Amino acid sequence: MTETQLFDEWPERYDQWFTTPIGKLIKEIEGELIHELLDPRPEENILDAGCGTGIFTLDFLAGGAQFMGLDISHQMLKYAVEKATGYPFFKIQGDMLYLPFKDNSFDKSVSITALEFIADAKSAVDELFRVTHPGGYVVIATLNSFSPWAARRKAKTQKGQKHIFENAFYRAPYELLTYSHLKGVAKTAIHFQKNDNPEEAIQIEQLGESKKLDTGAFVAVRWEKPRLI
Repeated sequence: MTETQLFDEWPERYDQWFTTPIGKLIKEIEGELIHELLDPRPEENILDAGCGTGIFTLDFLAGGAQFMGLDISHQMLKYAVEKATGYPFFKIQGDMLYLPFKDNSFDKSVSITALEFIADAKSAVDELFRVTHPGGYVVIATLNSFSPWAARRKAKTQKGQKHIFENAFYRAPYELLTYSHLKGVAKTAIHFQKNDNPEEAIQIEQLGESKKLDTGAFVAVRWEKPRLI
């Protein structure tokens, strides 16, 4: 099965996960972290590479920014377009390793939970830098290899259990920071577990954040592309 076929079968299940009590909490926490790092401003033109069903894009659109959603899956993009009806959201099917845009095309670029499906993640990050304006942010978020969530998913794969992340690449915060020679900032979130009670999960999350733990299941990194002199 190709990556495109894999993701074409996933949109409905992906969205349903975020309607569960723990899924809603995860979406809220991850969305807040990405919003903090990306800081989308009204009228900015932002690339969302690997936008999927637009589960996070929609919240950013509400702030007035314009988004270009790129994804390898036609079905994922179809869901994203339906959600973004009435907003300045544009779609294009494509590969993150070969972005079909000119240099410096976007004010900022972001990629959320897409790098785990790309072996050559540094090349994907290089592409995001290429299409981002000088002075703009490049933000990536992916699954953290330091997290118990990653260990559990790897164990499922070793047991032969089929799941969307069976061939995923898990990366640590320090590893992601090496994908650019520039100094970046890395933060993690989702310090609780899948089966935790949502109310208890909030307390666990607050504790993990206060301790600045690097073991959250979700790791996000931001760099600023240097301005031209």
